[in-house]
Amino acid sequence: MATINCDMGEAFGLYRLGEDAALMPLIDLANVACGFHASDPGHMRATVRLARQHGVAVGAHPSLPDLQGFGRREMAMGREELADCLIYQIGALGGFLAAEGMALNHIKPHGALYGMAARLPHVAEAICDAADVFRVPILGLPGTLHESIYPARGHRFVGEFYADLDYTDAGTLIITREHPPVDPAAVAARCRRAVAEGRSTGIGGAAIAVGRDSICLHSDTPNAVEVARAVRAAL
Repeated sequence: MATINCDMGEAFGLYRLGEDAALMPLIDLANVACGFHASDPGHMRATVRLARQHGVAVGAHPSLPDLQGFGRREMAMGREELADCLIYQIGALGGFLAAEGMALNHIKPHGALYGMAARLPHVAEAICDAADVFRVPILGLPGTLHESIYPARGHRFVGEFYADLDYTDAGTLIITREHPPVDPAAVAARCRRAVAEGRSTGIGGAAIAVGRDSICLHSDTPNAVEVARAVRAAL
């Protein structure tokens, strides 16, 4: 059965975002923000502890260094600089995992970084440069450079379906700055099709191929808990 993964741990200082405590029992993999688009040391450790309490595996969710834009704005960075940026973030989360007796389970780039890696070879290679250090699977988008470059570099690729985001008719993901509420029943139906057939529908009505190893949800979707319950029941 496909796993359910969720981008979370995205509070910062006194600011709160997402219902992590309610979501954690409903998921299998937690993609924990590493401080460059959201989170801070206290929130990182608290999220790791929450995952441990619920038996949820933890992966790193590193970003471009864009705290103000929540990592959803593209930035021009060279391969070496970007790889160093990612190693720094993943290593920080690794410290909190070690403190809680847990191991890093996977890496999943966040936001604009994820989208750039899908089409820009030097970005995908930088992600692999960082993954070379930690040797864990990388979550990504099928039919893109994620699927071709990650395995070619010796990394296990985990193909995702984004339950709460739209796709173009070309099969590319539409990454928005903010996530509006979505219909839980409609999302559950899309997930059932994705897992059963490896297919979904683009915004223009075209049938598209999608990943089915893991279903991705976002903790900052306003009705994320209801969506997660619907997806869990559907799967």
